Amino acid sequence: MAGLLTGLDWLSEAASTTELKLAVSIVAVALVIAVLFSYRRLHTWICERTRPLYADVISMSVLIAACLVSLAVVTGVWGRTEEVQRLSTNLGLDSDDVARAIVSFLLLVVTVIATRFVSRVVEGIFNSSAAVTAHQRKVTHRLSQVLIWAVSLVVVLGIWIEDLGSLLVGAGFLGIVLGMAARQTLGTVLAGFVLMFARPFEIGDWIEVEGDEGVVTDISIVNTQVRSFDGEYIMIPNDVIASGTVTNRSKRGRLRLEVEIGVDYETDVDRAAALAKAAIDEVNEAMTAPAPRVVGKSFGDSAVVLGVRFWIDTPSARRYWNARTAAISAIKETFEDEDIKIPYPQRELTGRPEAGGFRVTDERETLSGDESSDHRMTTTTPEEQ
Repeated sequence: MAGLLTGLDWLSEAASTTELKLAVSIVAVALVIAVLFSYRRLHTWICERTRPLYADVISMSVLIAACLVSLAVVTGVWGRTEEVQRLSTNLGLDSDDVARAIVSFLLLVVTVIATRFVSRVVEGIFNSSAAVTAHQRKVTHRLSQVLIWAVSLVVVLGIWIEDLGSLLVGAGFLGIVLGMAARQTLGTVLAGFVLMFARPFEIGDWIEVEGDEGVVTDISIVNTQVRSFDGEYIMIPNDVIASGTVTNRSKRGRLRLEVEIGVDYETDVDRAAALAKAAIDEVNEAMTAPAPRVVGKSFGDSAVVLGVRFWIDTPSARRYWNARTAAISAIKETFEDEDIKIPYPQRELTGRPEAGGFRVTDERETLSGDESSDHRMTTTTPEEQ
């Protein structure tokens, strides 16, 4: 290494003036910048002509070579090779240290290439399977990256540290302490893995969790992001989802809606149900199969309550409210055309038969003093008269 640096001394003699040294340094730095900007284009060009693995190796080699050449040229042109050698001597960097540094650097480069290769392999395998979701592909990719980098760092530490076992034991104890201190975070991460395999919902599904409702926009190991129908983004921790009740309204690709409507007690209920079903058949958003149904719900205070049930496909918030609004409008218009009364809330007062019932009388009383006259409705029984 020292001999290689010494061989670059001629660059400082060739560039005798400061202006020329600056020009050479600028060219060297520009070379690195040009390689950095054209790295992806070079990688794509090589991928089109050979295997992606070879493209990774070639493009990475070109990038590393450009950086080393630029560093060597700048060091040599300014005549700093002796200072580099002196610094190496003061730091006690012998040939073994240089060899370790080179091997460590090469291992890191190989790790980068390996992570890209594994990412392409995972993507190719999962793309051929329709049962694997985008969230599962993303998590698997991240796990493979963590595993590869962990192995690589252990190997690099093994090169520089002789007693690596004691270091790993200490790291294990540190991990236990951190795990006890971050139980909530670890629980959330584990819940994220459970969601990855359980798959209660996917990105784009309409879900409801603990009162929060919306469309899933992103799923990570830590939390799930939901966009509510008001346009707000809600971050729900995965442990809350794993321990709570999740309602997925998009799981089957369709959703059943129910509109409750009351008809007067004097109305023919069967006729009203048939008219309501015919009105729903005219709604564009309603599915024909399963067919709409009308069921009796209850005897209300003022009306017989009917439940009009129908289905919509590819459910979303917009389709849900559009279908519900269209159904209410269609039923109301049909009932008005057929003179079916939708009653207002009302009460009926009756008197006890054994007391002779009651009657409502209208009488006007003149109040004394500064009180004004008041028109009262009084209830009297025959016994009081």
